[in-house]
Amino acid sequence: MHVLAAPSESIGSPLLWVVTIAVLVVLLIADFLVTRRPHAVAMREAVLWSVFYLALPLVFGLGLWVISGGPQALEFITGYVVEKSLSVDNLFVFILILAGFAVPPDLQQRVLLYGIVGALVLRGVFIAAGAALLQAGTWAFLLFGAILFATAARILHEALAGATVERDVSQLRSVRLLRRMTPVTDDYRGARLTVREAGRRAVTPLAVVVVAVFATDVVFAIDSVPAVYGVTDDPYLVFTTNAFALLGLRALYFVLHTALSKLTHLNHGLALILALIGAKLVLHWAHGIWPGVPEIPTPISLAAIVLILATVTLTSLRARNTAEPATPRS
Repeated sequence: MHVLAAPSESIGSPLLWVVTIAVLVVLLIADFLVTRRPHAVAMREAVLWSVFYLALPLVFGLGLWVISGGPQALEFITGYVVEKSLSVDNLFVFILILAGFAVPPDLQQRVLLYGIVGALVLRGVFIAAGAALLQAGTWAFLLFGAILFATAARILHEALAGATVERDVSQLRSVRLLRRMTPVTDDYRGARLTVREAGRRAVTPLAVVVVAVFATDVVFAIDSVPAVYGVTDDPYLVFTTNAFALLGLRALYFVLHTALSKLTHLNHGLALILALIGAKLVLHWAHGIWPGVPEIPTPISLAAIVLILATVTLTSLRARNTAEPATPRS
């Protein structure tokens, strides 16, 4: 019986890991400096930061192409497209959380930045765990595939049923636990997470919002890490695709805040993308046992993902235009 080969050797040397993490830390510090003075984000500022964070992965992918060749660069770009697609869906939940807790406009980007840092830490943990699972046995491909199929089925069921993500985020277990453990002030106190009130330490609503964002980060990590492992088994590429996809979320939130409501078919597309990658993982496992089983090449999966995203964007806009009543002529 044939077995799958061990995951290919990572292109991430210790030096490259150190440099990458150092650059990531510098970018996060720059983001914290930008948000140090709470202020409402103007569209021009959000667009400029979004363009910057969209250009970074393109430059990184070009560098990979020069250093290691086309296959790794293509895997990175495909993984980045997948992660960016999932992160856009995550923005729906961020919008819900910020609205549910009535976060003031000048504090919203600070909450998002806390959420991004928490997500990066969680993704690092899940990526390391995923790499260990792949080293332990080829059954990990089936496990990841099952997770993606289950997630795709849930998202598609909710989309077809017309379900929304609206729920009382204050009822998250982590939020309820925090409120039982410590007093919470009735109002926001600027960007402060804790204050001393009536002789005892209390947390502000901003801290509660951050906890809610961290709790949703766990769910996002469970979905996204197996998805990108379906594109590449290189932990370094998995980490960089997640990092680049997350870094631009703070600015992208303000750019897409109103546009997201128009993408009514986005979840249908994400369900198809996750199912496609789940199938790719299962076929990869089966190919190692039965070599006659075909695999899905990365260029094909990338083209399919781009086609799905373009299709759901067009159908969403068309559905919205059809649903809007025509403006009567004067």
